[in-house]
Amino acid sequence: MSGTPETTTDPTGFRPRVPAAQWDDWHWHMRKRITTAHKARQWIRLSPEEEKAIAGTAGKYRWSITPYYASLMDPDDPACPVRLQAVPAPGELAEFHGAETDPVGDTYYRRTNRVVHKYPDRVILLVTEACPVYCRHCTRKFHTTDVDGTYFRDDEGGSYDEDLRYIADHPEIRDVLLTGGDPLSYRDGKLEEIVSALRAIPSVEIIRIGSRFPVLLPQRITDELCAMLEQYHPVWLNTHFNHPKEITPEAAAAIDRLLRHGIPVGNQTVLLRGINDDVATMRRLMTELLRIRVRPYYLYHCDNVTGVSHFMTSVEKGWEIMEGLQGHITGFGVPQYVLTTKLGKIPVARPYFTRTTEGLLLRNHQGREMTVDPAVYPITETDAP
Repeated sequence: MSGTPETTTDPTGFRPRVPAAQWDDWHWHMRKRITTAHKARQWIRLSPEEEKAIAGTAGKYRWSITPYYASLMDPDDPACPVRLQAVPAPGELAEFHGAETDPVGDTYYRRTNRVVHKYPDRVILLVTEACPVYCRHCTRKFHTTDVDGTYFRDDEGGSYDEDLRYIADHPEIRDVLLTGGDPLSYRDGKLEEIVSALRAIPSVEIIRIGSRFPVLLPQRITDELCAMLEQYHPVWLNTHFNHPKEITPEAAAAIDRLLRHGIPVGNQTVLLRGINDDVATMRRLMTELLRIRVRPYYLYHCDNVTGVSHFMTSVEKGWEIMEGLQGHITGFGVPQYVLTTKLGKIPVARPYFTRTTEGLLLRNHQGREMTVDPAVYPITETDAP
């Protein structure tokens, strides 16, 4: 049910019939988001475990699913990779050693109500705590889905003056990432107010938007939105495809609209147990991203976030997947495997070289090895001619 003919239909007759005019309207999807078990049963056959988890997370973790994203779910398979990302699961209520609400230190590095300044030349601007779909694996699960909690010090709808002043007063900040929640949850006019205010700061060179709308509700990526953003270049957008099933004709069309307006698109995948933790799935995801002209950017190791830990794999599993990508697909299709910590993003890919007394011992993707003499390729400056 991912097309837009005269009426979108489900051949089984199980799911709702939606007129194409409504299906193409992102506002309709936002109004009709699935937020109850009753509504979910119109799209999928909930398992007893899902029913229990929906009841158990009530009052603790919000959940919502756009009709578009629900249409990508297998109605009969609780292990559907799309379904696992959107429908509450029992693992969210389990306790895991070391789990935190903010393992990456956003609140520690927060300087104003919205500005998080972790790296020298760039900051994130927390725009909202709202999302079209509350992803079950969200690293900001407390901020975006805990009914009683948020990273905001003050109200989300308050003035941006303090945030903009901080950025202007720190000319070393050349790159601002709008995130949240999902910034595209705001209407174009409100979003433009924020973007234009940032563009008025001379030291801000790059504006980036982190949004999962191309995946969760690609109808949001309208020509009007793209034309507005085009006025404030350079603007970049990073999105979040986690499984090949999410790469639909609608998603590809949304990416195409962004690119045609000069907005480069990168992708940040999270390594998720039971969803994409095998080489075949990850290879297919990366090659499909390249097909729609999205550059794979990061492969995040899943953070040990309270309510999310059941998605974590071992780092060894991440190494296995990176080994299965390197050399098997084109180089710019291989993301950087990172672990996000309070120290920042730490690359954790297994090295392809070892320093020995004979020089550099190199290994390729097939496991073949060779040693490079330091007289040919110096290892240290003292080796250099």
